[in-house]
Amino acid sequence: MKIIYNDGHVDECPADDELHVIRHTAAHILAQAVKHLYPQAHFAYGPATEKGFHYDVDLGDVKLSDEDLKTIEKEMQAIVKQNLPIKPFALGREDAIKLMQERGEIYKVEHIGDLPEDATLTFYQQGDYIDMCVGPHLCYTKALKAFKLTALSGAYWKNDKNNKMLTRISGIAFRNQEELNEYLKMMEEAEKRDHRKIGKEMGLFMLCDEGPGFPFFLPKGMQLKNALIDYWRDIHYAADYVEVSTPMIMSRHLWETSGHWDHYKDNMYSTKIDDEDYCIKPMNCPGGVMVYRSQPHSYRDLPLRFAEFGTVYRYEQSGELHGLTRVRGFTQDDAHLFVTPDQIKEEFLKVMDIILYIFRALDFQNYEAQISLRDPKNKTKYIGSDENWHLAEQAIIDACAEKGLKATQVEGEAAFYGPKLDFMVRDAIGRKWQLGTIQVDYNLPERFDLTFTGADNQKHRPVMIHRAPFGSMERFVAVLLEHTAGNLPLWLIPTQCVVLPVSEKYNDYAHKVAAQLEEMDVRAEVDDRNEKVGRKIRDNEMKKIPYMVAVSYTHLRA
Repeated sequence: MKIIYNDGHVDECPADDELHVIRHTAAHILAQAVKHLYPQAHFAYGPATEKGFHYDVDLGDVKLSDEDLKTIEKEMQAIVKQNLPIKPFALGREDAIKLMQERGEIYKVEHIGDLPEDATLTFYQQGDYIDMCVGPHLCYTKALKAFKLTALSGAYWKNDKNNKMLTRISGIAFRNQEELNEYLKMMEEAEKRDHRKIGKEMGLFMLCDEGPGFPFFLPKGMQLKNALIDYWRDIHYAADYVEVSTPMIMSRHLWETSGHWDHYKDNMYSTKIDDEDYCIKPMNCPGGVMVYRSQPHSYRDLPLRFAEFGTVYRYEQSGELHGLTRVRGFTQDDAHLFVTPDQIKEEFLKVMDIILYIFRALDFQNYEAQISLRDPKNKTKYIGSDENWHLAEQAIIDACAEKGLKATQVEGEAAFYGPKLDFMVRDAIGRKWQLGTIQVDYNLPERFDLTFTGADNQKHRPVMIHRAPFGSMERFVAVLLEHTAGNLPLWLIPTQCVVLPVSEKYNDYAHKVAAQLEEMDVRAEVDDRNEKVGRKIRDNEMKKIPYMVAVSYTHLRA
């Protein structure tokens, strides 16, 4: 596949970059189509993404519908058919601003204003459309073989809620029609497996306008959640964890010390108590630190493993909320381990055992891992000594090798406070989800001046390890529902058996049968609605109840 770079030279596209270039070109063709249909449109950002492409557009008072997407897509097809050449050119900053002003691109002008004064800006032109872009792109519009517009949503300019809400038009693009058809088929299956739809059918949770981003777990949902928690506790108590609970609201001073206030305050909820600033916790970690700091520790005490089911609250923009997978309030199966530097590898091995045990029990058989390392060319942005970083990174690499876990090493992806190991699982239809993480942290022990007394009777700094096998309980439930299509393992399903009286006169007997099943630790209920048995069976199949028992006169005689 030939592509054109912003300096005008044409070359073969590296295989790993093909989808990105295709989708980036699709975004430009989308913008050109929108401009043809809506001349008043002003364009913001139009990137390629891992899942496709989108463009954020200011359409004034125009509100698009799904029918409008079809019209825009048809115009895109017409542009592709014209086989317009896509050509780059460069301008200095002043000329670039002048060009964008002439074309009425107010957002592009503002964006240029954020760039260095000596910047040389590159543009790509196809027919009557010009866009500021670093490229590369396909050489002709006809090289875009397979695409489809998929969604409309809202997005703030520069991702700032104080700015104007723009219309985000999203789409997908692939190398050929076969790949697109395969993706659409997967998306059709994904729609059937949508956890929001399944959760409603099974009566597990609800979402409402009175609590946007704050899900309500219903009785059956709490049964499922509690079954997961009980399972989690059995595993962790056997692994020598102790459970703690830390406050939901803590002083702003704590979050200033931890660094969250400086780096995360826009995503935090705060309030005033006794004329002082307090924050609703977005993370459980500082609470775990306070537990450790509550008493002195010796090297003989370590490792310490403090587990917590802590509910945290983070401000997410309304346009980014999605069912249980993107919420504003969620419960993490956190644990904070405090170890000596030479205990890191052993603890990683033990945590990996827990995570992989959970994956196997819940039929997540297809998973991979990523080791996030620091950037060796820019070590100054990381906290901690070279010696400690090398020790931690090597411990993670060795632990993965010892477990036979194939893990990709990615430099520059580590957090500033330490390296980490993330687990990604593929569900039943091939989608990738990040579940389970283990992170080494040198930052919080340093900020809070945590110590332990070593064998030399001197004070030493412990290393903190964060880990969460489920990650977020809400998100884990969502992924589990979509992976299983709601057909949960029998030990997790809230209602394992439903008793169906064939008519009202058998209701009392049906309740007796259900009671006997409950005595045998089978979670059972009775469907005694005044409906035909066939209707009851269909309705309970929708609820994913695995066993049904119909009772009638034959049972009464027995």
